[in-house]
Order: sequence, then structure tokens, then C-alpha cells
Amino acid sequence: MAYLKLEIDGDVALIWLDRPGEKMNTLTTGLGEEFQPLLAQLEKDSRVRAIVLISAKEDNFVAGADIEMLQQSSEPGSLARLSRTGQSLMDRLADFPKPVVAAINGAALGGGLELAMSCHYRIVTENKKTVLGLPEVKLGLNPGSGGTQNAPALVGIRRALDMMLTGKNIYPFPAKKMGLVDMVVHPYALKTAAVQAARKMADGKLSRKFKKPLLGRILEDTPLRSIIFSQARKMTQKQTLGNYPAPFGILDCVAEGASRGRAAGLAREAESFEELGRTPQSRELINLFFAITGQKRNPGRDEVREVGKVGVLGAGLMGAGIAQVSADKGYPVVMKDISREALAHGEKNIWDAYKTRVRKRVISPFERDQVVSRVAATTDYQGLRRCDLVIEAVFEDLDLKRRVLADCEAVLPEKAIFASNTSSLPISDIAAGAQRPGQVIGMHYFSPVPKMPLLEIIVTGQTENWVSATAFEVGVRQGKTVIVVKDGPGFYTTRILAPMLNEALFLLEEGGEIRHIDRVMKQFGFPVGPITLIDEVGIDVGAHVAGVMSPLFTARGEKPTEVMKKLTEEGYKGRKNRMGFYHYDEQAARGWRGFVKKKKEVNQNIYKFFGGPNRKQLDPVEIHDRLTLIMVNEAARCLEEGILSSPVDGDLGAVMGLGFPPFLGGPFRYLDSLGGEAVLAKFGDLARNFGQRFQPAEIIVSHARAQKSFY
Repeated sequence: MAYLKLEIDGDVALIWLDRPGEKMNTLTTGLGEEFQPLLAQLEKDSRVRAIVLISAKEDNFVAGADIEMLQQSSEPGSLARLSRTGQSLMDRLADFPKPVVAAINGAALGGGLELAMSCHYRIVTENKKTVLGLPEVKLGLNPGSGGTQNAPALVGIRRALDMMLTGKNIYPFPAKKMGLVDMVVHPYALKTAAVQAARKMADGKLSRKFKKPLLGRILEDTPLRSIIFSQARKMTQKQTLGNYPAPFGILDCVAEGASRGRAAGLAREAESFEELGRTPQSRELINLFFAITGQKRNPGRDEVREVGKVGVLGAGLMGAGIAQVSADKGYPVVMKDISREALAHGEKNIWDAYKTRVRKRVISPFERDQVVSRVAATTDYQGLRRCDLVIEAVFEDLDLKRRVLADCEAVLPEKAIFASNTSSLPISDIAAGAQRPGQVIGMHYFSPVPKMPLLEIIVTGQTENWVSATAFEVGVRQGKTVIVVKDGPGFYTTRILAPMLNEALFLLEEGGEIRHIDRVMKQFGFPVGPITLIDEVGIDVGAHVAGVMSPLFTARGEKPTEVMKKLTEEGYKGRKNRMGFYHYDEQAARGWRGFVKKKKEVNQNIYKFFGGPNRKQLDPVEIHDRLTLIMVNEAARCLEEGILSSPVDGDLGAVMGLGFPPFLGGPFRYLDSLGGEAVLAKFGDLARNFGQRFQPAEIIVSHARAQKSFY
């Protein structure tokens, strides 16, 4: 079936992009094979004076290259050939003798944006689903169809590097301001506006008006541009710590084009696409991409029941965040707290989040008002009586959670679902004594809720299938990647994090240095060090979780450290009360425009809980092996015990909820990459040196002996 459909509107040809049988348009080799002869036909057709590229899909232009096509290109040199084929198509469009206008509604990402950038004029809609970007770096790749050369030519080197090195989304109005697109219109006006623009360009009455700012011309169009690349490399090294090769590959491509010309830049782009596509980092990031995509399909979709209104108990950061992501996706929300002051604070947090988005022109004031108006506030449980789902986000106290469950059941409809946002308390304990225990479930969000992508759903032996299916559907609609795990202390994510943080405290008790331990784990690939994480989560929260988890570990003969309990008793709570492993006072040093620099220093006083001030820097390999493998071992036990249903869920939970290094793929991908023999050797050394807690899970041993992988 044809990907491209041709429509003639007077003297303008509209090429409709419509990949058969798919919700999303993606770049394929088949598209290129159709495009070239069609362009040759239209070039010869004297009736056609201009072309419009437009999508027949409801909410996407072209969402990128077909990733499966990339995965299947295993033959050496095949990725470079794909890149050169894409470049050839883009050059054909850019050099086309008649004006070509890209009409974009919805996502134009990766290869889709490269296609649009090759056109002579770009019009986008103000649809909230319209988003542009070059996110190849998130797959461990560089843009491969001319993007590393076309983006700098279009928006300048600095803006292009910002796009490509971060892979961030760019919304319509910011895109127009930076020169990435030329016009923003209402979705219903897109086709008409594109046809009119094409005719005006053919008549010589319309051309691009974007002009690079003076500073940009000084820095980018002179030998001073070497400063840009030098600073970009320093920043990239600081942010990636050398764990991700793709950003450096992108820098090389752009620098090559800037110094030696477009042809040299394109040649380097194709070579780099091949090189990066063969790296283990790219392989694992692509595996992660497919895992995330696959998790959007609800396995229980046939049992989902409609949720018309969502209730949220608690207006703190977690509660307000849950309310925000629910209202943002169209759910009417009732947010309940015990006081008007607490509710006002929660409503302000939601308002401030959207105020920032309006200021950046990501959304309009009208769209902000629409979302905010969906959140109603109440101090009365009666306000929840029409809710189909209530999510509690109250303090982590079992008796309190049982009380609010009972209060909710007294007013909720018979088929309403009660979900607890607990991070460690077993759901079966919360549901004990409930009128409808089969409708009690765990929905564990991560802070800050609007930014963190994971939702961990926890089911008990009594949870009804329709309840878990409905909770899953709500999570997907909220924009979360959802994993479903079985009930137990700490479920999955908290359970595997607890021994890692506990081991970090053991390292301190052995004389380790706080900043060094954090630095080593960041260099290994975690976004923050474990000691910093304890401060961020809260030492008191950590002590509470340790208390919940302690029976599980002591039953295995593993004695957790008691130091967090002692710290809490002495008033140490971490960042929230500025008494933690670090100091959090703002320093007086001020820079340009009165910028206040926050300097985080180690709290030397805390070492008295760990044997005194004399510190030493432990072996970095020992640090990351102990902290990573104890987490990986607990993940394997969760799979062994049926807490996890698959290694995929375990990897997604660790990467998206806890920051396990994405380029390693997750605990189970990491085990596979090490190999069974090497894994057993590492655990053997650790167990001999540090005790029983490093005895490998039986599933690791059995897989290693059978030379069996988890994937």
C-alpha cells in the first residue's frame, strides 16, 4: 500500500503522509522509494508551481525513523547506508526547484523534523500535541538524515547543539522565536495556510524572515565559534561523565560541517551514525525505548472500567502533583485536605507549574485555565462521593491510611477504587478491615510527580482484575510508564533501593568519605549519589522505610545499620530541615545579575555517627560493585519470588523510578551484559569480604550455571 497520497489543489500539489495500518508516520526505506519518483514527476509537471507536505494522521506529522528498521540493520555499514539514503532524500527536497512547505500538526521528531527542515518553509499548529525535536541522542545516536548540518544552518550552532545534545521537546511558539518554524496557526487553518504560503512563495511574495541575532553572527560566523565547541565539550563531559558517546559524536559532526563544509559534515554524520549505532550504550537505550513503548499497551484493557472523576487525598507536593497530572489529561479532580491553608498551598503549586508553561509559551493562558479549573478543593469527605478512583497521598503511617480508607469507603460509590500512594507499607496491611479489599490497590508515584515517568501499581492476592486494569489505564493516560508488581514490604522499587542505601551507610561506617562515594556513583552513571539521595528523600523517611523493611532482611540473616534511626532521633532530616549529610545554606557569593550561588558542603559533624572525622577514599570499583550489585541482587530476588512478573518490569522500574543508569539497560540487562561466570565471581568476592548479604539470589546462580540469560 502507498505511503504517499497526492492531491492537486490548483497549482499546488499536496503530498499527504499516511503510513498504512499505523497510528504514527515514521521514516522508512519504503517512504524514500516512493518519494523520489513522485518528486521527479512533480518537478516535470508544469501545472504544479509548489508543494505542501502534510500528514493525514490526526496528531503527528512524522514521529521519527522506524526504530525496528534500525535494529534490523545488523550488517556492517548498513547504518551508514541508511544515513546516506536519508541525506539524499533531504537534499532532494532542499534543492527542489519549486517551493516546498511543511505543514505540521502533532509530533515532528527526529527524522520527521529532519524532513521538515529540508523544506523551504515550515508552518506548525498551536495544537498542544505539536512538538518538535531531535531526540536521537536519547537512543545513543546522532541525527542521521542531515540534521547535524541542517539544524545549525537553520537556527544557528548554539541553538542546534542545545536541541541535539539534550533531545528536548520544542513547542510551537518557542520554535518560531528561534527560527525553527516560520508560522504558527490554528489546526483547522493548517491546510489553507500552507497552500497560501506555497502560492506566495511561488509568486516571489513570501520568503523566510528569520535573521540570526548579532551575537550569534559574531560567535558562529567567525573563528570565535571554536569557543562554542570548546565550552560545549566541557559541559557535555561534565554532564555525561563520559558514559554516553552520542553527544560527542554530535559535536564532531557539527564541528566538521562548520570547519570543512556541508559535504564533509554529512560524510561525518553517516560515519558517526554507523559508529554510534554499534555501541552497547545505543543498544541498551533502544531496548529501553521498546520496553517503554510496549508498556503503553494495557494487558487488561478488556476489563477497564470508566473513571469519570478522580479524588486525591492530601494537597502536599505528592498530592498536588497527582492532581496536576490527572487534570492535565482531562480528569475532573477533587483534592481533599484537612485545612483550607493546605489546599490553597496545593492549588498554588499547580497554578505555578502552569504559569511557568504559559510564560514559556508552551501552552496558552486559556489552556492553563482549562486545566486548573478541573481541580476542585474540599475539606469534606462528602466532596469525594462521585469519584470513581481516590488516590491517597497522606503521611506514611499505617493507622492513618486505614482511617482515611474507612472514611472514604463510607461515602464512595460501591464500585469505586481506593489507591494508596504508599512507598513501602504493604497494601494488604492497609486493606485489612476494608469493606471492599478487592478494590484497594497501590499506586506508587515518584516525586516530583509531573516529571518522574514511572507509576508502580501494587496488587494483593485479593485485588480484582478490573481494578488493576483500570488503575493501569489511568496511569497510562496520566502519561506514566506503568509496571504492575505484587504486594510485599517495599514492593519492588523501594525494596531494591533500601539495601543500596543501607550499603552506602556501611561504607561510611568503614571510613568512607561522603562526597567521594557520591562522586563515584555519579561517574558510574546514577543521576545523584546515594548519600545525596538520602538527604533528598529525607533521613526520617529513610529511617521509617528501614523499619518497614528490616524484618525482611533480618529474616535472611542480614543486619541493617541502625544509623538512620539515630540520626532521626538527633533531629537530622536531610535537605528539608537543612540538617543532613550536606549543608544546604545559600552562600553569599553573588555573580552576574545578582545570581545567588548555592554551595553544597559536606556536614562534617555527621561523621561522629560513623566513627569520627578521619576519612579515607575507598576503592571506586569496590564502591560501585557493592552498591550496584546489592541492588541488582534484590531485583533478582523480586523476580524469583514473583514480586516482578518479568525482567522488563524490573529494568523499567529501576531505570525510570530510581535512576539506574539507562545506558546499562537496568538490573537484568546489566546481569546479562556481565555474563553469568563474571557475576558469580563478583558476588563470591563480595560475600567473602563483606558477608552473607552478598550471597547471590538463586535465580542468578541457576541462570549462570545453565548459561541462560534473562533476555
